[in-house]
Amino acid sequence: MSEENTAAHRQEPPQVPSLGTLLVDTGHRNRVGEFRGVSGPYWSLRPVCGGTEWEAEPADVRVPEPMERLRAEIARCNARSAGRIL
Repeated sequence: MSEENTAAHRQEPPQVPSLGTLLVDTGHRNRVGEFRGVSGPYWSLRPVCGGTEWEAEPADVRVPEPMERLRAEIARCNARSAGRIL
């Protein structure tokens, strides 16, 4: 295999997002969470309505589709209005 072919198949690591960016973790049943930081080789995500953070493989994380983003934002607003999160 030539060097060009090897470089073409090598996947670059995803760029680290800004804190609070909504992301979908495909490795955890398309769970939506807020980016909280980097922990070794993993990214830390937190549920949008609060709760325990989890670690995700950066390769398994993607940007949410518009409907996923809307559902997450509505869930956060509902939790806030019910007093479950500040």
